[in-house]
Amino acid sequence: MSAPIPSVPEAVLRLPEGADWVSALADEVATRAAELAPGRTIVCASGLSPSGPIHLGNLREVMVPHLVCDELRRRGLAAEHILSWDDYDRFRKVPGAIEGIESWNEHIGKPLTSVPAPPGSPHDSWAAHYRAAMEESLRQMGIQLRGISQTQMYTSGAYRDRVLQAMMLRAEIDKVLDQYRTLGRAKAKPGGPKLSEEDAAAAALAEQGSGAADDEDGSGAAGSDYYPYKPYCAVCEKDTTNVTAYDDATTELTYVCQCGHTETYLLSQTFQGKLVWKVDWPMRWAYEGVVFEPSGVDHQSPGSSFVVGGELVPLFGWRQPIGPMYAFVGIKGMAKMSSSRGGVPTPADALGIMEPPLLRWLYARRRPNQAFDVSFGQELQRLYDEWDALSRKVAGDTAQEGEMAAYSRAAATADGMLAMTPQPLPYRMLASVADITGGAEDQMLRIFRTVDADTETLASLEPLRPRLTKAQAWLAGYVPPEERTLVRDVPDQVLLDSLGEREAHWLQLLGDHLDDHWSLDALTSLVYGVPKLAAGMSLTDKPTEQVKRDQKEFFELLYRLLVSDPTGPRLPTLLLSIGAERVRMLTGR
Repeated sequence: MSAPIPSVPEAVLRLPEGADWVSALADEVATRAAELAPGRTIVCASGLSPSGPIHLGNLREVMVPHLVCDELRRRGLAAEHILSWDDYDRFRKVPGAIEGIESWNEHIGKPLTSVPAPPGSPHDSWAAHYRAAMEESLRQMGIQLRGISQTQMYTSGAYRDRVLQAMMLRAEIDKVLDQYRTLGRAKAKPGGPKLSEEDAAAAALAEQGSGAADDEDGSGAAGSDYYPYKPYCAVCEKDTTNVTAYDDATTELTYVCQCGHTETYLLSQTFQGKLVWKVDWPMRWAYEGVVFEPSGVDHQSPGSSFVVGGELVPLFGWRQPIGPMYAFVGIKGMAKMSSSRGGVPTPADALGIMEPPLLRWLYARRRPNQAFDVSFGQELQRLYDEWDALSRKVAGDTAQEGEMAAYSRAAATADGMLAMTPQPLPYRMLASVADITGGAEDQMLRIFRTVDADTETLASLEPLRPRLTKAQAWLAGYVPPEERTLVRDVPDQVLLDSLGEREAHWLQLLGDHLDDHWSLDALTSLVYGVPKLAAGMSLTDKPTEQVKRDQKEFFELLYRLLVSDPTGPRLPTLLLSIGAERVRMLTGR
C-alpha cells in the first residue's frame, strides 16, 4: 500500500493490564513496591558507564526499565526512572576506533570525569562527551528519566554514611565475597556455594566482561586486610592505591599509591574514592530505594555482581530489586557501514536512519530474554513495511491485543504520542526514489505527486519528513555503490534486437497502457498484468502457473533494459521515477 497511514487514536495510551510482558513486569513491580515502601514513589533504575560510545546493546539497559516505569505511570502510579551514570569508574583502556587519542594511556586509572574528552569535542571530559550523545538519543526517543552522576554523588559526600557503613561491615562483606572468589576454578570454599563446572565457567567468563562488571571486589594481597573502598590518589588522580589502615572510631584512612604518594585523611570528611563495584551497586539499591533494575548476562552469572549484590543488599537495609536478565542485541548490515564510523553502532546511528517509534518498537515487541538484531542493511526496508502494516491495523482497530500493546509502547508514552512523519510513504519507495533521482528534490516531488490521490497535492517534501530524510541517510551511509541504482542513458539496442515475438509483445503492451496506469498502485497492477493481457486474460484475473513464469521473465527483462541488471528496486517505483517518456525510450516503444 502506498497511501499515508491514518492517524492513530489516543486510545493507544490506555492498555488493558496483562496485555504484554511489560504489563506482567509492572504488576510484579507494583506488588513489590507496596510491600517494601507503601506510598513511596516506585523507582526503576538503569546504569550506564560513559567509558566510550554507548551502543544499541546498552540501550536495552534503559529501554526495559523505561517501558515498565512508563506502564506504571500510565496506571496513575507514582513512578520514577533513574539512570546512574557510572562516570566515577576508572578509565580502563584506550578505545582503538577513536582517532587522535593514542596518548590517552596516561589517563588509565583516573575517573572518567577526569579524563579529557576526545579531540574536537565541546565537552569538558570523556564522560560528559559520551553521556551527552546518549542523552540526546534518549530525548529523541521520548525517554524521560533522572540522570545521576556518580562522580557528583561520591565527591559531594552524598554517600558518606553508606560508605562508612560499608567500611564498618567490611568483615561481613568480605565473608560473602569470599564464597565466590574461587568460582573460576569451579570450587567454592567450605560453606560457600557448590557450583557445577558449567556454572563456574560461566562465572569466570562474566568476570572477564567489560565495564563495571569486571571491577575488583576490593580484595588485596594474601593475608592483607579487606577494604571495600578504593581511594583515588590525590597526586596522580588514579585508583592505583591500596588502603593500608583504617580506624572505625575516627574514620582515619591511610593509603599508598603506586606513584609513591602516601596519604592519611578522615574518610568522614574527604571524598575522593568510591566503593568497589560489587559493594557499590547494592549500596545504591538501598540508597535510591530501587525496586526494579534489569541487567545483562555478564551481571547475572553465578558469582557476578547481581548475584553477590543480592546477598549484600540486606546489610544496607534493603531488598534486591526485581531484575530480569536481558539478552544480546545483534547488528545486521554493519559491513556496509562507512569505514569512518568505526566501532559498534549507537542509538544515534540507528536514529539517523529510523524514526524513534520504530527503534522503540524493536525493544518493546520482544521479552527482555529474547535476543534480536537491529538491521542497518536491506532488511530495514522490510522492517518498515511491517511497522506500516501494524500502524494500519491499529488505526483500523484490527490489531491483536499484543500487537496493540507493542505499538502503543513504541508510538506513545504516558506523556503522549511521539512525533511521526505526517505522510509516511513506504520507506523502500522513499529510498528508491532518492536513489534513482540522485536526491534531486524537484524530481522527487514530481514522482511523489504521482503516487496516488493522497500525494498529488503535495506542495513540498516536508510532509514526508523525517522519514524521507532518514531513508536518504540510509541510502548514503549503508548501501554500497555497487548496490545503487543506475538508470541507463541509452537503450540496450543489442538486447532489444535479440528479443523474440513474445517479449516484444510484452513491451508493446506496457507502452500502450503506461499513460492510463500512471500511479503506484495502477503501475503495480500493470507490470503484473502485462503477461496476463498477452495471454488473453484481464488485469484482475488470477494468474496461471504459466503466467507466473512469464511475469518473472518480464520483470527480469525490464530490469535489464532499464538498469542493466536482472534485479533492482520495485518496478512500479522504478517506472514512476524514470518517467513514462524515458521508459518508452529504453524499452524501444
